[in-house]
Amino acid sequence: MSLPPFQAVVDDHREDLLRFLVALVGRQEADDCFQETLTSAIRAYPRLDRRANVRAWLFTIARRKAIDSHRARRRRALPVEEVPEPRDAGPARAASTNGIGVDPELWALVRALPPKQRGAVALRFVAGLSHAEVAEALGCSEEAARQSLYAGLTKLRKEWTP
Repeated sequence: MSLPPFQAVVDDHREDLLRFLVALVGRQEADDCFQETLTSAIRAYPRLDRRANVRAWLFTIARRKAIDSHRARRRRALPVEEVPEPRDAGPARAASTNGIGVDPELWALVRALPPKQRGAVALRFVAGLSHAEVAEALGCSEEAARQSLYAGLTKLRKEWTP
């Protein structure tokens, strides 16, 4: 059995990868992360074991690119003309503008989680991966993936109220 053509793999997983990246890094950064994911994936694809779970492999690459983007964003200075006024303390609930159909405040909290928790939450609820696939994408045991997911959800439940 051989691997399917790379374009077929991209066609099968494009939407899920984009949704996953939007959840992790936001709409502004998702397209760049997606392109970097595909660039890395196409370079490594010929060496991929034909028995590998291609979906989990792609999400692993995407998660790493999201982490790279998150780290780079912290090092970047953002010039502004004026310092904005503090936001009203009351949560502004509006229709989602982040492309994933959920409150943007919630996804801001998800993006603030530690990397393994953030990855586990997004892989499970955005990409729809099973716990075993989440574990493979995170490079850990299934038990560790479940623990990261549990810890992330626990923290989100404490910090976010719909």
